[in-house]
Amino acid sequence: MPSHRAVLLVALAAAVAGAAAGVYWSGPRLDRTQAPAPATAADATVAVADIGAPMPPLTLPGLDGQPVDLAARYRGRPLLINAWASWCGPCVEEMPALDAFARSQGARGVQVIGLALDTPEAVRAFLTRVPVHYPIVHQLPAADDASVRLGNGQGVLPYSVLIGADGRILKRKLGPFRPGELEAWTRGAEIQTND
Repeated sequence: MPSHRAVLLVALAAAVAGAAAGVYWSGPRLDRTQAPAPATAADATVAVADIGAPMPPLTLPGLDGQPVDLAARYRGRPLLINAWASWCGPCVEEMPALDAFARSQGARGVQVIGLALDTPEAVRAFLTRVPVHYPIVHQLPAADDASVRLGNGQGVLPYSVLIGADGRILKRKLGPFRPGELEAWTRGAEIQTND
């Protein structure tokens, strides 16, 4: 039979563990698969493009600081826009597959562009460690950022959108691509041309 002292020690340890768990569960935590939460006040006023709708007008700075009009620059071929951030673990994990996919596409294949929801300094520093060969544009996360306008209402990263050669949104994907999924997910987009 346990002694009175042993019972008190177990009860004290349980109380300390319970208090620590309560502090942990009630304290703020950052889900590293999500961008900073957009302000909800502007959510109702943000125009979000639906599947089948034209891609919204998006002009964003490239890493050289020059504006890139996505619709004009990537017209006539399918376009995969992948929203990511340097702090997003699943984004980083899928980038080599996105890079290999982008390099495998021919003259009529799917173009890939990265939309970094991050500071230009963080993106440049990240790309020195994990280089990719597809173009990158950037923007700070906001209630009306480009990923939200393309349908990412939850602010979860990574987030991908497939735009057809005609400029219309074909598909959206919340979360990372599984190995081998990119090819199947984009299949058929390359045959939709403006001819």
